[in-house]
Amino acid sequence: MRRAATALAVLAAFSSQAEEAMETLTVTADLRQMSLERLPSSATVLDAQQLEDGAAEHFEQALERIPNLNWSGGSSRPRYFQIRGVGEQEEYQGAPNSSVGFIVDDIDLSGIGMAASLYDLQQVEVLRGPQGTRYGANALAGLIYLKSQDPTEAFEAGTELTLGQDNQRTLGAFASGAATGEGDLLYRVAVQQHQQDGFRHNAYLDRDDTNARDETTVRAKLRWLPSDYFQADLTFLHANLDNGYDVWTLDNNGFTTQTDEPGVDSQRTNGASLVLDWQVSDAVVAKSITSWANTHARHAYDGDWANGDYWAGLECKEYDDDWNEIGSGPCQYDYFWDKRSQRDTLSQEVRFASAEAGRLFAGTTDWLVGLYYNKLEEHNDLESYYNGYPDQFLISDYQAKSLAAFAQLDSQLGRWDLSAGVRVERRDAEYQDDSGEAFDPAETMWGGHLSAAYALHANHNAYLRLARGYKAGGFNMGLPPVLGEEQEFSSETLYNYELGLKSRWLDGALRSDLALFYMDRQDQQVEASLQDPNNPQRFFLYTNNAGASENYGLEWELAWQATQGLELYSSLGLLKARYKSYQLTEADGSVTDLSGRELAHAPSYQYTLGGTYRSAQGWFANLNLNGKDGFYYSDSHDAQSEDYQVLNAKLGYEAQSWGLYLWGRNLTDEQYGVRGFYFGNEPDQDWAEKLYVRHGDPRQLGITFNYHFM
Repeated sequence: MRRAATALAVLAAFSSQAEEAMETLTVTADLRQMSLERLPSSATVLDAQQLEDGAAEHFEQALERIPNLNWSGGSSRPRYFQIRGVGEQEEYQGAPNSSVGFIVDDIDLSGIGMAASLYDLQQVEVLRGPQGTRYGANALAGLIYLKSQDPTEAFEAGTELTLGQDNQRTLGAFASGAATGEGDLLYRVAVQQHQQDGFRHNAYLDRDDTNARDETTVRAKLRWLPSDYFQADLTFLHANLDNGYDVWTLDNNGFTTQTDEPGVDSQRTNGASLVLDWQVSDAVVAKSITSWANTHARHAYDGDWANGDYWAGLECKEYDDDWNEIGSGPCQYDYFWDKRSQRDTLSQEVRFASAEAGRLFAGTTDWLVGLYYNKLEEHNDLESYYNGYPDQFLISDYQAKSLAAFAQLDSQLGRWDLSAGVRVERRDAEYQDDSGEAFDPAETMWGGHLSAAYALHANHNAYLRLARGYKAGGFNMGLPPVLGEEQEFSSETLYNYELGLKSRWLDGALRSDLALFYMDRQDQQVEASLQDPNNPQRFFLYTNNAGASENYGLEWELAWQATQGLELYSSLGLLKARYKSYQLTEADGSVTDLSGRELAHAPSYQYTLGGTYRSAQGWFANLNLNGKDGFYYSDSHDAQSEDYQVLNAKLGYEAQSWGLYLWGRNLTDEQYGVRGFYFGNEPDQDWAEKLYVRHGDPRQLGITFNYHFM
């Protein structure tokens, strides 16, 4: 991987200058909306053309190109992410507390990131490292930001149809233009409907759709421009993912299931954001961001991963009331788990910043101040059934309110760009459920950053960044006596030290972004679980604090516009994430020392090698290879995934107003794990612990046709 990237740079140094340099990418999630090449931080931006060239339809198919970004496959679409080894792997209880921010058009969907269709998207942005000044507690590890296309003054419209294996049928359409003759009111509407079977055959029910994806996404934007000094952007999002969930098997065969009660993984989100920009005076500009989202979600699964006929054909031990073995007989095992939730999120941000006449210190320094308020409410209704009888029933309500103030100074002193920011946040949370448990933690936290960038040359910018991130503490519900001291856990603090070099050669045709980082995590929050020895279908899920851990590595992205029609690109993420000190309590009360062990879902390397070719005659080709090292599935056990590589390709022909493409994902049909559990789930084996793996999507071929109306 390193040799390939180095060879690419050497070839670029001796090549002729590309006829067209790559366009400048702007990081819209940053407070200053700086260009990627000037941003003093490690970030990846994938624009609309890059997403389309790679045949990506959902964020799931684009994230493999982003260095040091991983995801946990315990849902029908990626919902839980890890940046540099930091982030959640699951959330089965009712107190969300995200480490990775996930925002779509300023609508906060952190922890519920399944609503991530890429149709009519302008760009995907991933900011790595704590965003303590900009986003606070929900961006300890970093931020994922999806921005859809803006309205246009001139009318345009388009449609796209995709047919593929796995009975895939995807249809999308958009329209954009001016709603009034004066051009002061612009609109854009995009709709996409996606269906496929989900790559599973349920042999017991003789069905191919028990893991189906049925997803509808609607985005609508209005832009009002009443004057040169004011702009209002109203965005509406509707996402309805009515997906099945049937991915687990007892024999880990991958794609043939045996369940008699297939699960559900659905999410229906309605959200809106209103962004107001206005110039208050020659010295001050202002921005207001109002965001609202309502989400109804259901996550349910067949927990025995089989059916009554299967279990009845096996022999199980039988016990009396005192757990003395009295013989054996046909197994009886039937378990179904079902959680329905409703989440409402409301946020308001107001900030004021300097215009040209308002700069400080002889015009060298820009300033910015702001206030932020967020209210999250979640209602959860959990029920489960074991062998035909009610097992667990719990109704809970959770509420968290956050109020933050933040400020930032940015100075330009010759070749130096200096930046300093701070954020102070007050968070109050309340939880109660019908079992009688109640918690109301409250705390004040702070974060921020210091950065210094130096222009080594007109096309080479080096930077040094120090950032402090934070994440709120919390509580654990329904713990057994062995975990009695784990009922509450402390807030986490993360210090990120980063050194980077961003270079542009050949009038921007060759781009290199390199970052080295070291992350010092103090009081790291760790997700853990214990299987109930008396009720093996149940688990105690809890969070506790490790003494400390460290994550360090690098991110390197290289792109070369070799000729007008040929672009080559690569990315590399290296990561070492390990505990400095962590003691894990086991079910029998013993303690396991995990000090020095690697963190879960933190692969030591990730890479991409790819290229896109467009001829003057309209022919198109893209080929990309993505690879990832194996990683621990959990902090509660030592089971690991295997390393893997996925090869994708797209070929086609592009005319002025239409395009026709053949594409293939995972062309070598690599079988790889995206989530693993290690526990006892087979009563005929006396509940012996075993690894169960959920696999990623197999090979898929398809065809796409799009048409653009001008």
